[in-house]
Order: sequence, then C-alpha cells, then structure tokens
Amino acid sequence: MNQIKKIYCVAPVFNDWESFSILIQDIKTVSEKINEYSFSIIAVNDGSTSDYCSTNLENVIPVTLLNLKINIGHQRAIAVGLQYVYNEIKDFDFVVVMDSDGEDKPEDIKLLLEEAVSSESNKIIFAQRKKRQESALFKTGYFFYKYLFYFLTGQKINFGNFSIIPQRLLGKVVHQNNIWNHYSGGIIQSKIPFDKVLLDRGKRYKGVSKMNFNSLIIHGLSSIAVYFDFLSLRILRFSLYGIAVCFVSVTYILFQKLFTNNAIPGWASSLILIISGIILQLFSVTLIVLLLQLSSRKNIVPPNSKIYLDFIESREKLKEKL
Repeated sequence: MNQIKKIYCVAPVFNDWESFSILIQDIKTVSEKINEYSFSIIAVNDGSTSDYCSTNLENVIPVTLLNLKINIGHQRAIAVGLQYVYNEIKDFDFVVVMDSDGEDKPEDIKLLLEEAVSSESNKIIFAQRKKRQESALFKTGYFFYKYLFYFLTGQKINFGNFSIIPQRLLGKVVHQNNIWNHYSGGIIQSKIPFDKVLLDRGKRYKGVSKMNFNSLIIHGLSSIAVYFDFLSLRILRFSLYGIAVCFVSVTYILFQKLFTNNAIPGWASSLILIISGIILQLFSVTLIVLLLQLSSRKNIVPPNSKIYLDFIESREKLKEKL
C-alpha cells in the first residue's frame, strides 16, 4: 500500500475571510479527487482588522491560522508561512504557495504536483499565466513591469507566487533573505532550480482585488530591489557609457573650434558647459551607486530561518464545517 503524501498550502489572508472559507471547500474537493495526497492549510492572518468567523466548526480539513502581530504585506506573510512549515512541521512532502482569494485555482494544484513529481522533486514549479482576469489598466501596467524588470535585471519574470515546493528544497528557500521582499524574484535570484506550467488565472471568489495599479508599482519595485547587485552594475555601466559619450561630444566640439576652419555656432560654448554638467551628474550617480554597493557588501547577514517567530502573535487550529 502506497503511503499517503502530505501537502501543506500556505495562503496569506487579509480581511478576506469569506473567500478563505470558499478556498477551504475547494481544497477539500481537490483532496477528495487526489486520494494519494492529504491536504492541510497554513493560513497567515496578515494583521487583519476583522476576525475569522468560526461559529460553524466541524472536522473536515486541518487548518492552522497564524495570527501576525502587525500587517507585514503579502510577500512577507508568505515567508512567515514557509518558515513555520520548515521549522514546526516535520512530516510533509510538498508546500503549495497560493493566494486565498481564488485567483490561484485549487484544482490547478494537481497539475503543479504532476510536474513536480515528473521532475523528481528537484525543482520548484511555478504557475505561468496564460490568461488573466484583471482590468486593461492592470494588464498594461503588468506588461510594462515585466519588460522593465527584464531591462534592469536581465531576467524574465512571467509568474507570480502560485507554486509548489518539494520538501527537499524548502530549506534552501527559507534561508533566502530576498523572499521577504519578493518571493518569486528571490527564487530566481537564488539560482534554486525551478520550472513553469502554463495555467489560466482564476476569478476572485468574493469582493475586488487588493492588487491595484499602485500596489503593482510597489510590488514591481520590491522585485527589482532583490537584484540590487546586478542593478548597480547596470547603472554603473550606463553611467560610464553616458560619460564617454559626453567626453567624445566635448572633444569633437573643441577639435572643430580649435583645429578646423569650420563655422562653429555661437552656442557651442554653452553646449560644452551643459555637457560638462551632465558629466558631473553622471559621475555623481556612479559614485553614489558604487558607495551604496560597497556599503551593502561590507556587512554579512547570516541566513536565519526563524525570523517568523518575531511576527507570530498566536496560533489557532480551525476546523471548517462545509
């Protein structure tokens, strides 16, 4: 008889308890269709201002609610949940990272599992979106975000948080400091093996998405911040290119003025002053970035897989009646 494998779903929640209750039901439905796996949920209550309504309780699917002391944001709530599983749950096979609002469809967990098993649990499997449900403004912003990320970091990011982590790789994930800023960006930067499965994004169970255009900008900046080392090199490179172009321009103007009989416009001297100012500004940017880079590298921060303890206020075991 094959041993049942255990899956823990980590899902941040902020005031969206109605959607979370539906998520529990849908994960239960999935668990009934995949008999060789048992499912549990680790819900990270990210400082919600409303309490979870637990009046109808009955044993159906294990749910652990981690109540955080303050709101720390979606990405850091994920990091707390992953560190909790790593440190306090000894018997598990996979961890699923997903949203609690239905946009990450529970029925797609099966496809992620199949890909993870086919890779012999040697890769993290992400859901790459084929079709999105957001507004045209959000889609436009996301389009420019992806290409800006690629331009600044040299890496492509076309997937979000929805993923499955094999047990053998979770230790590498939770020791990555960058996942506290941006989970998927931190995985790319860490060089942990990963792959992608094309999946459609689902529709919210209830209410409206909290990821608006402003949230997308903050989310995008967080993902780019993960690549500060690489970004610094790019800024330095482009600044040096700019300084070189400016020097060539000034040299050309001076050469034309001093060594040729060509007519030089009266504003050539003003242009040289403007270009000299640009050179000074680029040099200042280069110096500041270089100092920031050196400052960030002089301090060694050891990996810490127990940061989550500082954020958890209480833990509850819930049992949802369906």
